[in-house]
Amino acid sequence: MIHARHGTDGTEERTRGRHGRRRRLSVTVVSTLLAFALGALTLPSLLSDDAEAAGTQPSASATAKDSFKHPGVLVSDAQLDFVRRKVKAGAEPWKSAYNAMLKSKYASLSWTPKPRATVECGPGSNPNHGCSDEREDALAAYTHALLWNLTKDRRHATEAIKIMDAWSAVLKEHTNHNAPLQTGWSGASFARAGELMKHTYTGWSSARQSRFATMLRTVHLPMVIKGRPNANGNWELIMMDAATGISVFLDDRASFDKAVAVWRKRVPAYIYLKSDGSLPKSPAGSSKDTRKELIDYWQDQSTFVDGLAQETCRDFGHTGWCFAAAAHVAETARIQGLDLYSGVEGRMTKALEFHAAYELGATVPSWLCKGSVNRGIGSVLEVAYNHYADRKGISLPKTKQLIQTRQRPSGANYFLAWETLTHAGNPK
Repeated sequence: MIHARHGTDGTEERTRGRHGRRRRLSVTVVSTLLAFALGALTLPSLLSDDAEAAGTQPSASATAKDSFKHPGVLVSDAQLDFVRRKVKAGAEPWKSAYNAMLKSKYASLSWTPKPRATVECGPGSNPNHGCSDEREDALAAYTHALLWNLTKDRRHATEAIKIMDAWSAVLKEHTNHNAPLQTGWSGASFARAGELMKHTYTGWSSARQSRFATMLRTVHLPMVIKGRPNANGNWELIMMDAATGISVFLDDRASFDKAVAVWRKRVPAYIYLKSDGSLPKSPAGSSKDTRKELIDYWQDQSTFVDGLAQETCRDFGHTGWCFAAAAHVAETARIQGLDLYSGVEGRMTKALEFHAAYELGATVPSWLCKGSVNRGIGSVLEVAYNHYADRKGISLPKTKQLIQTRQRPSGANYFLAWETLTHAGNPK
C-alpha cells in the first residue's frame, strides 16, 4: 500500500537521523568537557545545558529514551495506582466503573479476535469489511490490559497479547473513504493496550512486541500522522489521538512533535472564542478560508459565540468525540511533561459548559443551529473535566451535573474506554 511504503521510508529516514545526531552529540560532549577542563565553561553552565536538554518540552532532536515516560499513553503508573486503591476500598464512582468493565463483553476471557489483512471502511463504515472487528478487538485488548494492571491476573495479560498478536500477524492496510478515521479509532486503542503490556508485563516476547510495533509504524502511523485539514474536526483530532499514542509506544519523538503541532492548530480552529474575530479560525492547511466556506464548514452557522464548535450544528455526538480526542492528546502530553491543557483552557472549559447546558435541556435559541440541536454527546467528558475541574479547580457546574447524573460510569466504544474508572477525580 502506498501509505505504508511512505511510512516505512519516513521511519527509516528518521532512524538514520537519530544515529547521525548521536554521533554529533558525542563530538559535542567531548568538546564541552574539554572546554570545561580548560576553564572556558563553568559548572553552573553545564548544569544549565543539561536541565534544558531534559526539560518538559524537549526538541525534536531529543532521543525518545531521554524524553518519554512509560507507561505513558493516556494513563500512567501513578494514575493506575490511584484507581487500584479506590477500587480496593470500594469507593465510588470507581467501584461501579470497575464492575461495569469487568462485566462487559470486552473483558471476556474467551474473546476471539477477527484480524484480516485489509480493513475496508467506506463512508459511515459501509462497506464494513473488518472495521467493527478491528475497533472491537482494539477495545478488548485495552480492556484486558487495564484489568491485568488492576488485578495482576495473568489471564487478562494473555488475552490482551493474544488480540494484539493476531492483528500484527496479518494486517497490511486500511482502505476506502473512512480509512483515516478507522485507523485513528483502532490505532488509539491499540497504542494504549500495547503501551501498558510492553511496560508492565514480562510475558510478551520481544519478537511479538516488535511485530506489533511494525504494524503500528507501517500501517497505522503513516495514515494518521498526515492529518485531514479539510475533513470535519473530529477526524483530525481522533487521528492525532492515535498518532501521539503510537509515537510514545514507538519512542518516536519526531512523530510525537508533529502530531502535537497539528493539535495546537486544530483545537483553536475547532472551538470558537470571540477573541478569534468575527469568524472562526481556518484549520491549518485547509482550503476553507473565505467567509462562505467557513460558514458552510461550520454547518451553516453564522453566529459565533464562546464555546461553539465546528460540529455543534451537525450533532453533539461527533462534537463530543472531538472534545474527548483533544483531551486524550493533552493527557498523554501531560504524562510526558508537556502542558497542552493550559493553552486551550478558555476554549475547552467554555465548550464543555456550552454543550453541557444544552445536553441537559436548555432551550435552544433561534440563532443557534436554526433553533434545534442534535443532542447525545455521550460519555466523553471525564478526562477534560478531571483536569480542569478536579486538578485545576475551575468551576464547571453544568459539566459536573451532566457527568454525575447521566454519564457515569462510562463504557467503551470506538476509541473511548472506561474513563470514569481511569480519570474520575484522578489527581495524578
